[in-house]
Amino acid sequence: MADPRIHPSTANPPPPTPTSSSTADSGQKPKAPNPPPSNLVPPPATYVVQLPREQIFRYPPPENARKLETLTRRKNRRSCCRRCCCFTFCLLLLLIVAAAISAGVLYLVFDFKSPKYTVTNISIKGLNLTSAAPISPEIDVTIRAENPNGKIGIYYLKDSSVNVLYNDVKLSGGVLPAFYQPKKNVTVLQTPLTGSDIVLTGAVRTALRNAQNRRRVPLVVNVEAPVKIRVGSAKTWEITAKVRCDVVLDGLNERAEIVSKDCDYSVRLW
Repeated sequence: MADPRIHPSTANPPPPTPTSSSTADSGQKPKAPNPPPSNLVPPPATYVVQLPREQIFRYPPPENARKLETLTRRKNRRSCCRRCCCFTFCLLLLLIVAAAISAGVLYLVFDFKSPKYTVTNISIKGLNLTSAAPISPEIDVTIRAENPNGKIGIYYLKDSSVNVLYNDVKLSGGVLPAFYQPKKNVTVLQTPLTGSDIVLTGAVRTALRNAQNRRRVPLVVNVEAPVKIRVGSAKTWEITAKVRCDVVLDGLNERAEIVSKDCDYSVRLW
């Protein structure tokens, strides 16, 4: 009958696990655990900070700051332009008001009357209508200027103009002399006018010849003269006297006489 007892195995037993007692018996010190590395970055975290609304300050980004500066400069320029425009407008308004007051004073206080003008004689030389060549006529125009005012004198300045036309074609031109016309005065001005190398079309030549044959030649005399009104020792600003006379002559020569005339004139103080 077999033996029921268990006999130990003959295989090599596992090495014994070192323990503290065995380490102490061997004379070696126990090793300390490795410390964690110091260069580890903590994981990112989100922090929420709550502040009262009155303690929050807003700072615009740089591009918004530049835009704000540009807009501010534009506003400053516009403000300067507006100020200049307002100043100019006020100055013009002040001048208009001053001119209106002066005109009212002249009309109401000094009883200003517009000067009167008329053409009394026209003498023509060098108007040859038989040739197609350019003409250079010489026309002497006599103008009568009357100042009916009893307290006002008139200064006639330079840069005036006197022109004689036929059907809007200028035949000759010249200027009035500069002079001073005192109160209650009549001055007769003989003004020489000249034309140089004026080319007349065939239709204009034919019309002038027919009018001369009928002894009714219509001409227009235009006068523009800058003047200043004198009241006592004061002078007004420069104004323009305008005269238009529709004149009908019986011929185109030195002995031509005026058949009819109609003169319109104006001297406006504003």
